[in-house]
Amino acid sequence: MTTPCLTIKNMTMAYGDFIIQHDLDFTINRGDIFIIMGGSGCGKSTLLMHLIGLQRPAKGDVFYGEESLWQAEHQTRQRILQRTGVLFQTGALLSSMTLAENVALPISEHTRLDSLRISEIVSYKLALVGLAGFEDYYPSEISGGMQKRAGLARAMALDPEILFVDEPSAGLDPVSAKLLDDLICSLRDNLRATIVMVTHELASIFAIGTNSVFLDPETKTMIATGSPKQLLAKSRDPKVIRFLTRGETEIHDETKT
Repeated sequence: MTTPCLTIKNMTMAYGDFIIQHDLDFTINRGDIFIIMGGSGCGKSTLLMHLIGLQRPAKGDVFYGEESLWQAEHQTRQRILQRTGVLFQTGALLSSMTLAENVALPISEHTRLDSLRISEIVSYKLALVGLAGFEDYYPSEISGGMQKRAGLARAMALDPEILFVDEPSAGLDPVSAKLLDDLICSLRDNLRATIVMVTHELASIFAIGTNSVFLDPETKTMIATGSPKQLLAKSRDPKVIRFLTRGETEIHDETKT
């Protein structure tokens, strides 16, 4: 039995009079690795910003369980968002802080734990992402893939129920990207978290995606939702098929054959 974790209702995203996406209605279930996908410029990362409280929709709402994000008062919204963690595309680590200090920051900001307990949690989170022993390194001293993993450790610092990930494979070689995909799956299973991921990488979409929404930049709305593998097998929309096959497969109009 599926349990709704996030529900997007009748949402329109816009910059002033410029509509990015309209009439978005879909549900992210607890335990999903939910993929936000679509062509360049369709608004994938913008949608993520709406889901994590950084950008208010022009219309509609986002519900965490049964709680409205955008109708809530500021303090309630902050409480809701403390259930989340975010891995930004660049990792967004603070360059003047060590990895340990980066991961410790949200813990010290939002809890009253003492420094010894914080240090223990930080070491555990870094170990989860394969960075045990790198506590005292600065971001500039490690590789891009390691920076992504350190960013993931920070995103998990407060044991979020929902983890938002923006283009995790961007700038990574195929092997590092695969290792990061495996890590995301492992964290979902071990922490019982729900993952919401923006990506255009087909390898990741098919390897770990359990559910998805497809945003179309031309009609400026969603044109498909469901398991990526099922969409590939059953969708009759040529835009969806072209995206999921990199244009190698075309849908033929049976009325013309």
